[in-house]
Amino acid sequence: MNQKTINKWRVVFGVAVAAIIFLGASLRQLVNFIVNIQWFSKHQYIETFLIKIWTEVGVLIPIWVLFTLLLYRYLIRQRRKYYKNAHLVKSKEEDKWFTRGMRFFSVVIAGSVGWSISKSIWFKLQLFMNGAAFGETDPIFHMPIEFYMFKLPLYQQLLSIGIFVTFLMMVIVIGFFMVLLIIRPPTEGSMYDAGKLKWPFPIESLISVFQRNMIAPAIHKIALFGMMIFLMIGAKYFLMTYELMYSSKGVAYGASYTDIHVTLLGYRVAGIIAILGAFTFAYGVLKGHKKLVSFGPILLIIVTVVFGITGLVVQQLVVEPDEIAKESAYLSHNIQYTQKAFALDGVVTEEFPVEQNLTRDVLDANAATVDNIRINDARPLKQTYNQIQGIRLYYVFNDIDVDRYEVDGEYSQMFISPRELDQEKLADQAKTWLNEHLKYTHGYGVAMSPVNAVTNDGQPVLVMKNVPPISTTDLFITRPELYFGEKTDQYIIVNTDEPEFDYPSGSDNVTTRYEGDAGIPLDGMNKLLFAYRESSMKLLVSSAVNSDSRIVIYRNIIERVRRIAPFLIYDSNPYLVLNQTDGKLYWIIDAYTSSEYYPYSQPFSFNGFKVNYARNSVKVVIDAYEGTTTFYIYDETDPVVQTYSRIFKDLFTSQSELTEGLKSHIRYPQDYFDLQTEVYRGYHVNNPVVFYNGEDMWDVANEKYMDGIQPIESNYVMYKLPDASEKEFALIVPYTPREKPNMTSLLVARNDGDDYGKLYMYKFPKDKTILGPLMIEARIDQDSTISPQFTLWGQKGSAVLRGNLIVVPIENSLLYVEPIYIKADNPNSLPEMKRVIVAYEDKVVMEATLDQALDRIFGDVRKNPVVSESEDDVMKALEELKQLFRENQENMIRLEEQIQELENLLQP
Repeated sequence: MNQKTINKWRVVFGVAVAAIIFLGASLRQLVNFIVNIQWFSKHQYIETFLIKIWTEVGVLIPIWVLFTLLLYRYLIRQRRKYYKNAHLVKSKEEDKWFTRGMRFFSVVIAGSVGWSISKSIWFKLQLFMNGAAFGETDPIFHMPIEFYMFKLPLYQQLLSIGIFVTFLMMVIVIGFFMVLLIIRPPTEGSMYDAGKLKWPFPIESLISVFQRNMIAPAIHKIALFGMMIFLMIGAKYFLMTYELMYSSKGVAYGASYTDIHVTLLGYRVAGIIAILGAFTFAYGVLKGHKKLVSFGPILLIIVTVVFGITGLVVQQLVVEPDEIAKESAYLSHNIQYTQKAFALDGVVTEEFPVEQNLTRDVLDANAATVDNIRINDARPLKQTYNQIQGIRLYYVFNDIDVDRYEVDGEYSQMFISPRELDQEKLADQAKTWLNEHLKYTHGYGVAMSPVNAVTNDGQPVLVMKNVPPISTTDLFITRPELYFGEKTDQYIIVNTDEPEFDYPSGSDNVTTRYEGDAGIPLDGMNKLLFAYRESSMKLLVSSAVNSDSRIVIYRNIIERVRRIAPFLIYDSNPYLVLNQTDGKLYWIIDAYTSSEYYPYSQPFSFNGFKVNYARNSVKVVIDAYEGTTTFYIYDETDPVVQTYSRIFKDLFTSQSELTEGLKSHIRYPQDYFDLQTEVYRGYHVNNPVVFYNGEDMWDVANEKYMDGIQPIESNYVMYKLPDASEKEFALIVPYTPREKPNMTSLLVARNDGDDYGKLYMYKFPKDKTILGPLMIEARIDQDSTISPQFTLWGQKGSAVLRGNLIVVPIENSLLYVEPIYIKADNPNSLPEMKRVIVAYEDKVVMEATLDQALDRIFGDVRKNPVVSESEDDVMKALEELKQLFRENQENMIRLEEQIQELENLLQP
């Protein structure tokens, strides 16, 4: 075998090894790609999945090809010049491997650069091309808002890429010359003076070579690279003028007086100097004029320093002595644009007189509100649900949600929670592959109870309970199985030869077979594909998996929606809905469009993201049985979601296609309301002078909750607004003046019908003190009847836990309601709702039921008052007092006996 054949086989072997290494490294990515293609196609979101790929490929291929050709041609030319100056003559055969290496290097570098660029700009490029108009401009440059939201980010990214590529080329130029010196040493007598360049190179010789042979021959390249850098610096300064809309140097976010009158001018001057410096630098390098070369950099430094100092002087001597007058216009811009960015510019402000003129007749006229006052809390209820409705250890109630339902003809607030199956809670011996992926596949049913009722033992009144579900009302479930949820983290395989566990029945288990359409068929190569993806040989060899079996992945609903639309922010509290039309269970997740590029808007932290623009524009509905996931646009006026719908054409569905059964359960989300509440603490003020002085800053009211003090949580309530004719589902939060306990206002978000999303601010009179939640809590603690009762319960090995204090507006008055829980010092004990405290004006009472507390304050004029439960509670309290007295007597007797024994021991 001749040398040529040997070399050929070496090449083949090398290519084969490289191919194997490449395939091994990229096989998982390839498998995941094939799986995602099938999964997105199954859910009819294939365009949403492919748009990212097509955009990246559309950016990558031209950059890769063009950069490869340019770089390779450049390296060839550099080598040719080097050979000429080094007095080297190499044949094509001698340079064959070197040429191949250059070609390979060019392809790899260009591909890496193209891949990095395509990954970083694909989404910004799509926003740039599809951006919808806001119909408004910024107040300084009068540029459209969409310029800042959709175009400026791309310009900034492209500029950063340009600077990076320029520096990369400089590194390649230097690196390539070093490689030539090493692998192709110049001959003696050449201009590179090879005699001085014996490897390793002395530093003096290396510097000499660079001076003579890098700087002089590469003078045109230095001029070109320098010119490009200066031009990009100039462009950067001009972009920075628009970035002043995000300045944080002044008294408020956005451009301030100093920014507009000093910094803006400085940026423009520096930009012009940088552009002029680009040409003077190039000309100076080419002509050897050192002064011209240094002109641009030196002048740029001088301008930066001068304008920096000028800005400090203007701020200290011009602005701060007269800051209100100088910054007033810019404060107004900040207030106006922050309110717009967080949808607070449409808040309806109304005066709420707080006349406190409630009577029994007024309460009876507002019975719909009174009957829906919440006297139970989700947190203690979660523990109760898990203990009394968990049924088995592997069932878990992960969260308790509040919603409204038509129950036996009454529009009522209800607690609802799904009974999910948590595979982590299976017994250790039951945690087998078959059980986790084929058998224990789903949760079952829900527990549901009204917010306004408890049993005699202080436990929730369950209207939907047990497995299979039992309903005590006209609510019904046709599909209680929960294949998708918040605890469904494992993949499962359905339609296997192994029957699925459905629910326990006594000492036996009822089994079932999945009848839905979810999952990807495990036929053909899919079985091998998913076995590799899940790293499970059992999946491949299991006899229970047949040709009809389907694998269901991404069952966790948050992972599911993020997989489909990762560019949205998702609510931290998905909630389950029992559709009263078809009896099926659905998850609803609120999704948000957001940005940090809205001009003049103050940034806030929102669900782990920094945003200065946010809209609750999307509602995601997931079928808990089928996994069908639908993204409904719920705010069609939002330009960001309009832009997304242009990019992802198969993703969004119109709100009009949402069924009435689900539409009636759409809630104004607490996460978004809490964000608006935080923003509105300061940005309810429209007067820039008042805003500057912080004269009317608010705090969210505090309350005593459980065994600590916390800001009061926004609460879903059901009541009749002052201008409404019927009760409605609303979300409210009370404000107090900053660091003061009295209440100043209520922020209300409406949830029902055409009024959904409307925000109301009910302001209380400033000429009288309106009791805030902490003031009510203080009165409770000081009450001569209630406080001793708390102490008594606490002495008996129990803890007194206080629920949410609910502020209930009724006509022009305010009522305060707080449930009280008793929990024994036993880890397995349940918190029991034992009392309800009602406060009104200077009256604070605590009774066993809400009705009895209201009777104490307003009198009972009803014909058939319910008193039996109260009498039972009174008798129980008396027995508790008697028992405590007996225990104390026994303790005193034992203490006296012990003292007597001690005295006897001490006697001589």
